[in-house]
Amino acid sequence: MTVSALTKRRQALTVALIFVGFICIDQAVKVWVKTHMALHESIRVTDWFYITFIENNGMAFGMEFFDKIFLTGFRILATIGVGYYISRLIRRGVSWGFLICLAFIMTGAAGNIIDCLFYGLIFNDPAEPQVAQFVPFGEGYSSLFYGRVVDMLSFPLFEWNWPSWMPLIGGKHYLFFSYIFNVADACISCSVIVLLLFFRKTLTVEWESGKDKS
Repeated sequence: MTVSALTKRRQALTVALIFVGFICIDQAVKVWVKTHMALHESIRVTDWFYITFIENNGMAFGMEFFDKIFLTGFRILATIGVGYYISRLIRRGVSWGFLICLAFIMTGAAGNIIDCLFYGLIFNDPAEPQVAQFVPFGEGYSSLFYGRVVDMLSFPLFEWNWPSWMPLIGGKHYLFFSYIFNVADACISCSVIVLLLFFRKTLTVEWESGKDKS
């Protein structure tokens, strides 16, 4: 696949704009929520969309499996790795759609890295229902790498009670979609879904190419 120098420059610029633009959006939303809402406060936008402020130490959608430093280190390595992979793809030629998905994945990972690295250093940790405030750098609620990720997007689309006759879950209340996430999480999750739906062939070719080189 032959790609002109102009196309390569445009693709590199697009990646840079996505990265900077959505990092700014992600951080602007997080900082606004953290400095204007108390922890666990919820604002109803519609019946199916709420702004609900929570914090977590884990990965996307509040899941926690590993140590904090491991998670932050993994995000940093993943971001660097995807960035390097993107630069190689641009040099040798890649479709716009595939490139944009990878750019959003890199952006999402970087967005949550910022929370982990710096939020513990620049924000205090007030008791509810007080709102967090900026503090002098290094005087926050935690140390480098131990900041908490801010989540706020909630989409409780459907809810129901399971029939009482059902084993294990009978009579229990169920809410779909109960996860609370942020813009960075959405960048990663939506991009992965698009890759799996529309770029499976490209993923297969890249995987096979990587195996051949190894």
